[in-house]
Amino acid sequence: MLALWVKSSGHGGCQLVDQLLLGISSHSQPFLEVIKCKAAVLWGLKQPLSIEEVEVAPPKAFEVRIKILATGICQSDNHVITGCLPVTFPIIIGHEATGIVESIGEGVTTVKPGDMVIPLCNSRCGKCSSCIHPRANSCMKYKFSDLLVMSDGTTRFTCRGKPIYHFLKSGTFTEYTVAEEISVAKIDAAAPPEKVCLIGCGFSTGYGAAINIAKVTPGSTCAVFGLGGVGLSVIMGCKAAGASRIIAIDINPRKFEKAKAVGATECINPKDYTKPISEVLKEMTGNSVEYTFEAIGNFETMIDALASCHESYGTSVTIGISLHSKMLTYDPMLLFTGRTWKGCVLGGWKGKEDFPKLVSNFMAKKFDLDQLITHVLPFNKINEGFDLLNKGESIRTVLTF
Repeated sequence: MLALWVKSSGHGGCQLVDQLLLGISSHSQPFLEVIKCKAAVLWGLKQPLSIEEVEVAPPKAFEVRIKILATGICQSDNHVITGCLPVTFPIIIGHEATGIVESIGEGVTTVKPGDMVIPLCNSRCGKCSSCIHPRANSCMKYKFSDLLVMSDGTTRFTCRGKPIYHFLKSGTFTEYTVAEEISVAKIDAAAPPEKVCLIGCGFSTGYGAAINIAKVTPGSTCAVFGLGGVGLSVIMGCKAAGASRIIAIDINPRKFEKAKAVGATECINPKDYTKPISEVLKEMTGNSVEYTFEAIGNFETMIDALASCHESYGTSVTIGISLHSKMLTYDPMLLFTGRTWKGCVLGGWKGKEDFPKLVSNFMAKKFDLDQLITHVLPFNKINEGFDLLNKGESIRTVLTF
């Protein structure tokens, strides 16, 4: 059935899927050789991505090799290019994807060749105090600097004789990648990969910020700063939680129509006012904003969002990634009278357990990912996709293989 779905959807790799399914039926382990394929390599800071032939090594113990079917272009990937997120070069970035398991290493038990999966950008050891806590999803073992190589300290990519690093332990701007078993979630094989890839990061981060982190209540008033893919997903989460008023905020008014389409009740541009946006929101709502969300990563808007929620019972959630080399300064009196300020990683979801459920919810039409996808491009036009992002002309561009 999986092979037929891939053929009917127009995605490549039909022969591969047929072979994988054949391998499953005979309990064999196919393709345990180095694979040569195309990948977009980032050789240095602020450089365009270069389409190269790379070698992808077989998976080692507790690892899986994945044929990528679709991958989204996320602002976090752009942060690597611009230097906001420090990495080691050369590197294959990309982290929001769906694919098919091509082969598995020794000891892998939760997935098999032919399974459709989402690689997880928040690797979890499964044993630390955070991993085992029911309300936490940020592993204490895997720090950001550890997420550029596999657990043995090596990479599975090489190009021009050089090792290529994996962004967030996977790297999905490539026809094939290798990820650790703990960083792969098996999903419904009938799910459209060019849509559910957004569950790998952008959608789940914003939607979960409202549902899991803020825990938006029915009838409440919310304000969302930043109307990219994450901000729009926050709006969808607020709507799903029953918020009665959702105010969308951005300096790009071209995004307002889309914001209203996904659930915003009104939209405002801070440039249209001479007073602080927190004062504008207080006047608009009679000082009743209960939840605010910052989905940009700008220090000023983080403080604006905090100041905009009610001083006695408001909750502000910071989602956007900011420049790593600077520190945030704020007046602690903003918190003294009762505000709550929260951070958010991947919407609070435990990906391996929760992403399959989110995919099932999408298949059950509980939310619509089509609203977030503005462009679908072939993989070789990846730099065009980043241009659209930087010009503010796209919400989410999805690359297909």
